Amino acid sequence: MAYPRYGGGFEDFEVHMPGLQIEVEEPLPGTDPHVLPGGYPGYPAFSDSYPSASDPMWTYFTVVAGQDGEVDAEELQRCLTRSGISGTYSPFSLETCRIMIAMLDRDYTGKMGFDEFKELFAALNAWKQNFIAIDQDRSGYVEHREMRQAIAAMGYRLSSQTLTTIVKRYSKNGRIFFDDYVACCVKLRALTDFFRRRDHSQQGFANFLYDDFLQGTMAI
Repeated sequence: MAYPRYGGGFEDFEVHMPGLQIEVEEPLPGTDPHVLPGGYPGYPAFSDSYPSASDPMWTYFTVVAGQDGEVDAEELQRCLTRSGISGTYSPFSLETCRIMIAMLDRDYTGKMGFDEFKELFAALNAWKQNFIAIDQDRSGYVEHREMRQAIAAMGYRLSSQTLTTIVKRYSKNGRIFFDDYVACCVKLRALTDFFRRRDHSQQGFANFLYDDFLQGTMAI
């Protein structure tokens, strides 16, 4: 069993938002080359070594989050649409934004705080760079073979049957568009995190209760 590097293998990028340009110097989640026993990656947590007020993303986050200091799915969708992070591709659907939050919603509040907000933008930029790399003709979609290559490039080692299931789930008439591609990346990461936390021996095996399984998977 091989577990992934969660980014797309791209470490240097810029986060583009309205009136805001940030050079991100920290490594993306999942780009650590050191793999732990069981095939799990060395997963570097996003650094929070400086006060939030000194972070140039903090001001933008406070505007998006509003008075409650957290971002829900609708606020996230508006934020991502206005930020232009999807570029020339279609904006993210509300459902994709819901599972983005679920991926990082470790306390099951249905919202994300500032640290999760930063982590999400890092992951989205890596996935976008990965998608652009395989969408060489700029058609706005990738096909089955390219999707399989993208999944492998992120470090997943999945069976042919599993890959076929994934491609069928996220393709439309044989094409996987950017929104569906990101939704697939989000779910792969979230489900892998869910399983990994229960794989105490880090060998690719886990035991969990039915209720635990439903709680973890139905939220995504």
